[in-house]
Amino acid sequence: MSKIAIIDDDPDIVEATTMLLESKGYSVVNAGNVEDGIELIKTEIPDLIILDVMMTEPDDGFYLAQKLRKLGNNKPIIMLTSISKATGYDFGINPNLPIQDFLEKPVSSAELISKVEFFLKNS
Repeated sequence: MSKIAIIDDDPDIVEATTMLLESKGYSVVNAGNVEDGIELIKTEIPDLIILDVMMTEPDDGFYLAQKLRKLGNNKPIIMLTSISKATGYDFGINPNLPIQDFLEKPVSSAELISKVEFFLKNS
């Protein structure tokens, strides 16, 4: 069973995403901020990370993704964000960001599961 970490400060997103992933047989762990997220990933060693962009600070997700890579974590990272709606900017896949994909909130269940399965299979 693959383990997925959700790092997001919105408890509703965490709960809904956890329920969806667990219904598909995944083990899920979560944290609500950067510091707890780093500790969670060090101790739980997830197979994939779902990460929010804006938490306590507007760029927490970007910071955390880069920090995880510097710490040697090479697990796939999917960013769930509404930043494109807030800023009007579509990040897309950027070679300067150490993530595999951006998904715009609200993301459909089918799309999220499809991406999770794809990145777990190909990591």
